[in-house]
Amino acid sequence: MSSNILAIIKELANIKQLDQEKIEKVIKDSLKIVLGKKLKLENDLEIILDYNKNYLAARFLKEVVDQEMSLGQMSLHEAIYEYDEKAKIGDMIRVEISIQTFEPKLIKNAREEIAHKIRRLEEDRKMFDYEKQKHQIVYGKVKKSDFNGYLIDIGFAEGLLPVEEQIEEEFYKIGDHIRCFVLNIRKRGNELIVILSRAHPEFVKKLIELEVPEVLSGEIEIKRIIREPGVRTKVAVKAKHASIDAVGSCLGPKAIRIEQIKKELRGEIVDILEWDDDPEVLISNAIGPDLIEKVYITQKGKFARIIVSDENKNFAIGKMGKNVRLAAKLTEYKLDIFTKDEFEDKLAEERRITSHVNELDGVTAKIADILKEHGYTSVQDIFKASVNELKNIEGIGEKIAFKLKEASKHF
Repeated sequence: MSSNILAIIKELANIKQLDQEKIEKVIKDSLKIVLGKKLKLENDLEIILDYNKNYLAARFLKEVVDQEMSLGQMSLHEAIYEYDEKAKIGDMIRVEISIQTFEPKLIKNAREEIAHKIRRLEEDRKMFDYEKQKHQIVYGKVKKSDFNGYLIDIGFAEGLLPVEEQIEEEFYKIGDHIRCFVLNIRKRGNELIVILSRAHPEFVKKLIELEVPEVLSGEIEIKRIIREPGVRTKVAVKAKHASIDAVGSCLGPKAIRIEQIKKELRGEIVDILEWDDDPEVLISNAIGPDLIEKVYITQKGKFARIIVSDENKNFAIGKMGKNVRLAAKLTEYKLDIFTKDEFEDKLAEERRITSHVNELDGVTAKIADILKEHGYTSVQDIFKASVNELKNIEGIGEKIAFKLKEASKHF
């Protein structure tokens, strides 16, 4: 190991942007590993490093023996004539030896160990730098496309936009510029891979932060985002102060802010709605307050029934059910949408299902027993049965069957 090794390593640290203290630890640890294979614990090895004097040495104890056989030993003759004239067999004498005086093979091993540890340090430094970019938006250029996805040049590294993180029906050519969300940093062997996404809900959140200063500053909080990539996203927002219009701020003057976001998402619908701690209000906002006439929340479980007009039902449900499905995810309620007539029919059906046949007008205990014997226990059973089915039951007849059907219809 040459005498200028410390200067070379110091320069290497600067080039690779590595911390000098960490480099010093690498050198000491590496030499301890290499020399430690030649020494025992009782040799008490210590590495001396002085950048200013460009000095690197090993300090350790040597055992005095008749004839030196290993690095941790010293002959009695050497001990007496070079260290202590009173030395005797079994004594331990501390020595300090410049690294450059060690045998070439040992120096080579030390160099290799130092180089290996410096590579590890560099990888850790890169990982730290990359981690600072995690969950941020980056701008890059498409370099390659294959079955794994798109390889994107994002400046500080190459990123992979895997198939599962792409928006369906979005396609790019080599050389296209693209914005992505840094989803994760993965290490594969000696290689660091930056995993990108355009499908993650956080991508929309970061786009909103870029376009809406009030969100970035914290004056407006994004409470929840639910997304079907490429189709529709619902974003619930809440202002920290009553004086701020959270929805209006996110939309921007003439909806210019939200239009910029939709443009980046290639036309994906982005609904901005007001967050409310009252589930009834939140459900209304999530579906669209202009579409809803009434919201009924069940007392048990997270279920809600929404009443809309005939002309608004399709809008409330949305294309292929996407509006109500996203609203259900955002509110964390199971949502059912009805017109007024459908809702009344549903309530009537539930009343019939939970009501016993003997609750029908004109049903005596005898008739109720006959119906039970033939499997008709609820009002709904009568409602679903035909007059012909009922009149064929012994003891019922056509007249009673007709009365039973009419009574069930108006129950």
